[in-house]
Amino acid sequence: MEMIQTLKKMEKEALKSSGIDFIRLGFALFFMVAVLTYSFLNSGGVPNNVFLAIAALFGAYMAMNIGANDVANNVGPAVGSKALTMGGAIVIAAIFEAGGAFIAGGDVVETIKKGIIDINAFDGNVNSFIWAMMAALLAAALWLNFATATKSPVSTTHSIVGGVMGAGIAAAGFEIVAWGTMGKIAASWIISPILGGIIAAAFLFAIKKTIIYKENKTQAAIQWVPIYVAVMSWAFVTYLTLKGLKKVWPSIVKVLVFLPDEKKPSFMVAAIFGLIAAIFIYWIVRASVRKKGNTIQNSRSGVNLLFTVPLIFSAALLSFAHGANDVANAIGPLAAINDAVMSGGISEKAGIPIWVMGVGAIGIAIGLALYGPKLIKTVGGEITELDQMRAFSVAMAASVTVIIASQLGLPVSSTHIAIGGIFGIGFLREYLQANHEKDIVVHEQGVLRDEKKLLKAFGGELRTLEAKAGKQKEDYERIVSLYKMIDEEEEKVKESKKHLKSAEKVRYVKRDAVKKIVAAWVVTVPAAALLSAMIYFMIRGIVL
Repeated sequence: MEMIQTLKKMEKEALKSSGIDFIRLGFALFFMVAVLTYSFLNSGGVPNNVFLAIAALFGAYMAMNIGANDVANNVGPAVGSKALTMGGAIVIAAIFEAGGAFIAGGDVVETIKKGIIDINAFDGNVNSFIWAMMAALLAAALWLNFATATKSPVSTTHSIVGGVMGAGIAAAGFEIVAWGTMGKIAASWIISPILGGIIAAAFLFAIKKTIIYKENKTQAAIQWVPIYVAVMSWAFVTYLTLKGLKKVWPSIVKVLVFLPDEKKPSFMVAAIFGLIAAIFIYWIVRASVRKKGNTIQNSRSGVNLLFTVPLIFSAALLSFAHGANDVANAIGPLAAINDAVMSGGISEKAGIPIWVMGVGAIGIAIGLALYGPKLIKTVGGEITELDQMRAFSVAMAASVTVIIASQLGLPVSSTHIAIGGIFGIGFLREYLQANHEKDIVVHEQGVLRDEKKLLKAFGGELRTLEAKAGKQKEDYERIVSLYKMIDEEEEKVKESKKHLKSAEKVRYVKRDAVKKIVAAWVVTVPAAALLSAMIYFMIRGIVL
């Protein structure tokens, strides 16, 4: 009877889950069909408008996959640490991603992301260029879809880079690729996670040394939390200025005439903006923390609560910067196709019509809302356990690493930085726990040795008594007592072995997750490239 009830419950849950999946798919398809229809009607009468409409469909699909996969890095740590609920994170990320795309996404985009192929190799063949960009969009989107389904956070930039490279090779041969640029991108697989991990671990260690390891944690928090939040404010404002506002900087300079007349903000200008914000926020946070001083518990959980609000702001700001900077991954090839169809030529840079920007911005928000929770859960809790101060350290790493890398000219991936930061946090916890674990192991080994000696002594005494001739009543009572004590000692030995085994196996980073994610990073570019080449030949075969 119980089995029948269990099966009924499982069937009910399966039907509920499939119903939700069907609704998600319905919303996604509705958005894609709406984009396809609008693009086709908007470009009526223009040669190749069918290609533009299909490319818009691919662009919508790509944007939703970016939302489902890449945005998790911005809000995952905040959700994993319980600073934000899943619903709150999705709302904040969707608003700020779309806001970043529309407000600071710029009005011009590079048609070939990061100059990885030479457009002159197309020799003015517009059709071949359009097919290549369509193949790149669809291949990158398919790879991201696969990565999301397997809970692997990968770089959307690397996905589109692989797509463009594969289609470019299929269209014009291997000489079309700028292999030096590809070498730098490959270097980012190593540089990004290592830098992110080191910086995140350094911030967490600093927080532990200055606050958590202190006897009076409350007093230490009152002194140090405003400083850490101010540093975060400096990093985020500098990061936003450098990355989030670079495409609209000329417009800002026209309004704020006292700024240097430059095409994009310099590091010095961005750093000064950050410093002004940091000083202002320091005094606000200092007053707020002091006011809460009497209510803060003198414990780790009490200190953690002070990082909740900064984490929410960091999730919002990271989402804004991502929307402004990475929306080009979805709309760059689409803008290139739109420009090629409308002008009949191939350009290195293309204007972004408002409808194309809308496809990227709205598509990212829809993809996040429909399919983002899966990756948010992975990033937030399935690699290592996060609390507010650990998540804060990851957010700091995301902004500081980009600033350092941009000044040193190092190629980095925001996805790899965030995940590397989470790895760094987990490995630091393992390192700090190592000495404590050694003490536990030494203690358990000593206990096990003593218990084995006692067990051996009891066994020897028992054998002697059992071999004794003419045993007395006391001897038989002692034999019974020894059997009982031997059973008890054998149980103690088993328990000690179990404790010793568990002490030696403490791990704060899930190794299987690390292997799967790193493998996905390594194969992203070649997998997207291979898919793209296959799709290019398929499109070419259908058309010709």
